[in-house]
Amino acid sequence: MPDYHLPLLPGEKYHLISRAVGDEKLFRSQRNYPFFLARYIKHISPVADTYCYCLLPNHFHFMVSIKEEPQLEHHFHEVKGSKYFSAELLPDFVMERFSNLLNSYVKAYNKMYGRKGGLFIDYLRRKQIESTEQFRATVRYIHRNPVHHGYCTDLSTWNWSSYHAMHSNEPTWLLREAVLEAFGGLDGFDNFHGQPGQDL
Repeated sequence: MPDYHLPLLPGEKYHLISRAVGDEKLFRSQRNYPFFLARYIKHISPVADTYCYCLLPNHFHFMVSIKEEPQLEHHFHEVKGSKYFSAELLPDFVMERFSNLLNSYVKAYNKMYGRKGGLFIDYLRRKQIESTEQFRATVRYIHRNPVHHGYCTDLSTWNWSSYHAMHSNEPTWLLREAVLEAFGGLDGFDNFHGQPGQDL
């Protein structure tokens, strides 16, 4: 089960999830989706690399690899200046980056829609990815989430996931080659995504 308190450790992989409070939507219009992704890249790319993602109207999924300790330490000093550094501070520092992402999005969202208060029902649920089998199942689960929740009947028709980037030759901020390699290439990726999968 996902955990709210699992530390995000250097070099480890995680499935990350958050959702909107009550009946609220995280993304009310099409313009909200690219705005959120731009904020995500700004805040998260210095501390984590992203394998895949899916944004849905009321929640999101990302699978990430937290950067190694030297990279995190470098960014820590960029952000904190000459503040005392210890490797024990890194999990909280990484979580702070995610908190900054969510807070900055909520502030912009509230201003855009004239609302007040929190938007996310909880902090950030996470589950560590510990095997190739789990990695593959999680990639499929994330990409198939719009079908699972009834937003579409064909995952290729949902615009706000990394599924399309996996089929593209265009430059991407995602770890596309690592994802496809886990499936033995694009054909294996497509075949695996076509198989029924269980909830994670």
